[in-house]
Amino acid sequence: MRLLLVEDDRLLAEGLVRQLEKAGFSIDHTSSAREAQILGEQEDYRAAVLDLGLPDGNGLEVLKRWRSKLVECPVLVLTARGDWQDKVNGLKAGADDYLAKPFQTEELIARINALIRRSEGRVHSQVKAGGFELDENRQSLRTDEGAEHSLTGTEFRLLRCLMSRPGHIFSKEQLMEQLYNLDENPSENVIEAYIRRLRKLVGNETITTRRGQGYIFNAQR
Repeated sequence: MRLLLVEDDRLLAEGLVRQLEKAGFSIDHTSSAREAQILGEQEDYRAAVLDLGLPDGNGLEVLKRWRSKLVECPVLVLTARGDWQDKVNGLKAGADDYLAKPFQTEELIARINALIRRSEGRVHSQVKAGGFELDENRQSLRTDEGAEHSLTGTEFRLLRCLMSRPGHIFSKEQLMEQLYNLDENPSENVIEAYIRRLRKLVGNETITTRRGQGYIFNAQR
Protein backbone atom coordinates (compact mmCIF):
# COMPACT_ATOMS: atom_id res chain seq x y z
CA MET A 1 0.00 0.00 0.00
CA ARG A 2 2.83 2.36 -0.88
CA LEU A 3 2.02 5.46 -2.93
CA LEU A 4 4.00 8.15 -4.70
CA LEU A 5 2.66 11.70 -4.29
CA VAL A 6 4.06 14.28 -6.72
CA GLU A 7 2.85 17.73 -5.64
CA ASP A 8 4.74 21.03 -5.30
CA ASP A 9 2.18 22.83 -3.11
CA ARG A 10 3.76 22.25 0.31
CA LEU A 11 0.66 22.83 2.43
CA LEU A 12 -1.53 20.71 0.18
CA ALA A 13 1.06 17.93 0.11
CA GLU A 14 1.47 17.89 3.90
CA GLY A 15 -2.28 17.62 4.38
CA LEU A 16 -2.58 14.85 1.79
CA VAL A 17 0.25 12.85 3.34
CA ARG A 18 -1.47 12.95 6.74
CA GLN A 19 -4.84 11.91 5.37
CA LEU A 20 -3.45 9.20 3.08
CA GLU A 21 -1.47 7.71 5.95
CA LYS A 22 -4.65 7.61 8.04
CA ALA A 23 -6.29 5.77 5.15
CA GLY A 24 -3.67 3.03 5.38
CA PHE A 25 -1.08 4.12 2.82
CA SER A 26 2.66 4.64 3.11
CA ILE A 27 3.64 7.78 1.20
CA ASP A 28 6.75 8.95 -0.63
CA HIS A 29 6.38 12.63 -1.51
CA THR A 30 8.34 14.76 -3.95
CA SER A 31 7.76 18.16 -5.54
CA SER A 32 10.30 17.56 -8.32
CA ALA A 33 9.59 16.19 -11.79
CA ARG A 34 13.12 14.85 -12.01
CA GLU A 35 12.91 13.00 -8.71
CA ALA A 36 9.42 11.74 -9.53
CA GLN A 37 10.69 10.25 -12.76
CA ILE A 38 13.48 8.40 -10.93
CA LEU A 39 11.29 7.19 -8.06
CA GLY A 40 8.58 5.94 -10.40
CA GLU A 41 11.11 3.86 -12.32
CA GLN A 42 13.02 2.51 -9.31
CA GLU A 43 10.43 1.92 -6.59
CA ASP A 44 7.46 -0.43 -6.38
CA TYR A 45 4.32 1.70 -5.91
CA ARG A 46 0.73 0.51 -5.83
CA ALA A 47 -0.36 3.85 -7.32
CA ALA A 48 0.86 7.40 -7.98
CA VAL A 49 -0.80 10.82 -7.66
CA LEU A 50 0.80 13.21 -10.14
CA ASP A 51 0.37 16.98 -10.37
CA LEU A 52 0.96 18.16 -13.93
CA GLY A 53 2.32 21.61 -13.00
CA LEU A 54 5.73 21.15 -11.39
CA PRO A 55 8.49 23.76 -10.88
CA ASP A 56 11.19 21.88 -12.78
CA GLY A 57 9.18 20.22 -15.52
CA ASN A 58 5.85 19.04 -16.84
CA GLY A 59 4.17 16.16 -15.03
CA LEU A 60 2.84 15.00 -18.38
CA GLU A 61 6.39 14.33 -19.57
CA VAL A 62 7.06 12.39 -16.36
CA LEU A 63 4.02 10.24 -17.07
CA LYS A 64 5.09 9.62 -20.68
CA ARG A 65 8.54 8.61 -19.48
CA TRP A 66 7.10 6.20 -16.91
CA ARG A 67 4.96 4.50 -19.50
CA SER A 68 7.83 4.30 -21.99
CA LYS A 69 9.83 2.55 -19.26
CA LEU A 70 6.91 0.14 -18.67
CA VAL A 71 6.00 1.55 -15.26
CA GLU A 72 2.54 0.00 -14.90
CA CYS A 73 1.27 1.33 -11.55
CA PRO A 74 -2.06 3.20 -11.78
CA VAL A 75 -1.62 6.98 -12.06
CA LEU A 76 -4.12 9.65 -11.06
CA VAL A 77 -3.28 13.09 -12.44
CA LEU A 78 -4.23 16.36 -10.73
CA THR A 79 -5.38 19.10 -13.08
CA ALA A 80 -6.62 22.68 -12.89
CA ARG A 81 -10.41 22.93 -12.73
CA GLY A 82 -11.97 23.35 -16.16
CA ASP A 83 -8.76 22.61 -18.07
CA TRP A 84 -10.21 19.78 -20.14
CA GLN A 85 -7.18 19.67 -22.43
CA ASP A 86 -4.93 18.64 -19.51
CA LYS A 87 -7.36 15.85 -18.71
CA VAL A 88 -7.40 14.61 -22.29
CA ASN A 89 -3.62 14.82 -22.65
CA GLY A 90 -3.11 13.02 -19.35
CA LEU A 91 -5.39 10.15 -20.31
CA LYS A 92 -3.75 9.86 -23.72
CA ALA A 93 -0.32 9.74 -22.06
CA GLY A 94 -1.33 6.78 -19.90
CA ALA A 95 -3.10 8.21 -16.85
CA ASP A 96 -5.80 6.01 -15.35
CA ASP A 97 -7.89 8.77 -13.79
CA TYR A 98 -7.85 12.52 -13.10
CA LEU A 99 -9.09 14.88 -10.40
CA ALA A 100 -9.53 18.64 -10.74
CA LYS A 101 -8.31 21.05 -8.07
CA PRO A 102 -9.64 21.99 -5.60
CA PHE A 103 -10.93 18.61 -4.44
CA GLN A 104 -12.05 16.79 -1.32
CA THR A 105 -9.44 14.43 0.13
CA GLU A 106 -12.15 11.80 0.62
CA GLU A 107 -12.76 11.72 -3.13
CA LEU A 108 -9.05 11.40 -3.85
CA ILE A 109 -8.75 8.45 -1.45
CA ALA A 110 -11.84 6.80 -2.94
CA ARG A 111 -10.44 7.17 -6.45
CA ILE A 112 -7.04 5.76 -5.43
CA ASN A 113 -8.68 2.74 -3.82
CA ALA A 114 -10.80 2.23 -6.94
CA LEU A 115 -7.69 2.34 -9.15
CA ILE A 116 -5.93 -0.23 -6.97
CA ARG A 117 -8.98 -2.50 -6.94
CA ARG A 118 -9.19 -2.42 -10.72
CA SER A 119 -5.46 -3.15 -11.04
CA GLU A 120 -6.03 -6.23 -8.86
CA GLY A 121 -9.15 -7.34 -10.69
CA ARG A 122 -11.54 -6.53 -7.82
CA VAL A 123 -14.74 -4.51 -7.71
CA HIS A 124 -15.41 -4.45 -3.95
CA SER A 125 -13.62 -2.64 -1.12
CA GLN A 126 -13.13 -5.91 0.75
CA VAL A 127 -10.09 -8.12 0.27
CA LYS A 128 -11.12 -11.74 0.78
CA ALA A 129 -8.81 -14.69 1.27
CA GLY A 130 -10.04 -18.00 2.63
CA GLY A 131 -12.54 -17.27 5.38
CA PHE A 132 -11.06 -13.85 6.14
CA GLU A 133 -12.30 -10.47 4.94
CA LEU A 134 -10.33 -7.22 5.15
CA ASP A 135 -12.38 -4.03 4.92
CA GLU A 136 -10.36 -1.21 3.33
CA ASN A 137 -12.77 1.53 4.39
CA ARG A 138 -12.94 0.57 8.05
CA GLN A 139 -9.42 -0.92 8.27
CA SER A 140 -10.82 -3.94 10.06
CA LEU A 141 -10.58 -7.72 9.74
CA ARG A 142 -13.47 -10.16 9.93
CA THR A 143 -12.36 -13.69 10.74
CA ASP A 144 -13.92 -16.93 9.54
CA GLU A 145 -15.62 -17.18 12.93
CA GLY A 146 -17.40 -13.84 12.42
CA ALA A 147 -15.31 -11.81 14.88
CA GLU A 148 -14.30 -8.30 13.78
CA HIS A 149 -11.00 -6.70 14.77
CA SER A 150 -9.87 -3.11 14.25
CA LEU A 151 -6.31 -2.82 12.95
CA THR A 152 -3.57 -0.25 13.35
CA GLY A 153 -2.31 1.41 10.18
CA THR A 154 0.77 -0.82 9.99
CA GLU A 155 -1.18 -4.00 10.76
CA PHE A 156 -3.66 -3.09 8.04
CA ARG A 157 -0.97 -2.41 5.42
CA LEU A 158 0.88 -5.64 6.21
CA LEU A 159 -2.22 -7.83 6.16
CA ARG A 160 -3.49 -6.02 3.05
CA CYS A 161 -0.25 -6.91 1.27
CA LEU A 162 -0.30 -10.57 2.34
CA MET A 163 -3.98 -11.13 1.57
CA SER A 164 -3.77 -9.48 -1.84
CA ARG A 165 -1.84 -12.51 -3.13
CA PRO A 166 -2.64 -15.65 -1.10
CA GLY A 167 -0.05 -18.38 -1.49
CA HIS A 168 2.62 -15.91 -2.65
CA ILE A 169 5.90 -15.68 -0.77
CA PHE A 170 6.65 -12.13 0.38
CA SER A 171 10.19 -11.49 1.52
CA LYS A 172 10.88 -9.15 4.43
CA GLU A 173 12.36 -6.69 1.96
CA GLN A 174 9.19 -6.65 -0.16
CA LEU A 175 7.00 -6.14 2.89
CA MET A 176 9.24 -3.34 4.19
CA GLU A 177 8.95 -1.57 0.83
CA GLN A 178 5.14 -1.58 1.04
CA LEU A 179 4.89 -0.66 4.72
CA TYR A 180 7.37 2.20 5.01
CA ASN A 181 8.42 5.20 2.92
CA LEU A 182 11.94 6.24 1.98
CA ASP A 183 12.28 8.56 4.99
CA GLU A 184 11.71 5.73 7.46
CA ASN A 185 14.39 3.24 8.42
CA PRO A 186 12.88 0.57 10.69
CA SER A 187 14.62 -2.64 11.62
CA GLU A 188 13.61 -5.79 9.77
CA ASN A 189 12.69 -7.21 13.18
CA VAL A 190 9.61 -4.99 13.14
CA ILE A 191 8.10 -7.26 10.46
CA GLU A 192 8.50 -10.27 12.73
CA ALA A 193 6.81 -8.39 15.57
CA TYR A 194 3.79 -7.45 13.45
CA ILE A 195 3.54 -10.97 12.01
CA ARG A 196 3.30 -12.31 15.57
CA ARG A 197 0.51 -9.83 16.34
CA LEU A 198 -1.44 -10.77 13.21
CA ARG A 199 -1.08 -14.48 13.90
CA LYS A 200 -2.95 -13.93 17.16
CA LEU A 201 -5.91 -12.82 15.01
CA VAL A 202 -5.76 -15.27 12.10
CA GLY A 203 -3.87 -18.24 13.55
CA ASN A 204 -0.31 -19.49 13.14
CA GLU A 205 -1.30 -21.80 10.30
CA THR A 206 -2.76 -18.94 8.23
CA ILE A 207 0.46 -16.90 8.03
CA THR A 208 3.37 -19.29 7.68
CA THR A 209 7.09 -18.68 7.42
CA ARG A 210 9.16 -20.08 4.56
CA ARG A 211 12.59 -20.10 6.15
CA GLY A 212 15.08 -17.95 4.27
CA GLN A 213 12.38 -16.74 1.85
CA GLY A 214 9.55 -14.94 3.62
CA TYR A 215 5.89 -15.16 4.63
CA ILE A 216 2.81 -16.71 3.03
CA PHE A 217 -0.88 -16.10 3.66
CA ASN A 218 -2.65 -19.44 3.28
CA ALA A 219 -6.20 -19.02 1.99
CA GLN A 220 -6.90 -22.74 2.40
CA ARG A 221 -6.48 -24.05 5.91
